[in-house]
Amino acid sequence: MGVDQAPKAKGKQAASGLRDSAAKEEKKVEAQKGSDLRKGAERFDERSKSSDGKSAASKQKPKP
Repeated sequence: MGVDQAPKAKGKQAASGLRDSAAKEEKKVEAQKGSDLRKGAERFDERSKSSDGKSAASKQKPKP
């Protein structure tokens, strides 16, 4: 749930804290890595390949 979608003030505060924490962690990892983390489709493909060496597209089976 996003910060704006939270129905109560306590939920908005929790969502905001989570977003801030995730951003801080991302900056820390990027600093350690020395480059930006991949975003969007690039990230999906990167994570998919890391599990078994194949891309997500190659794992899709065509529908009959």
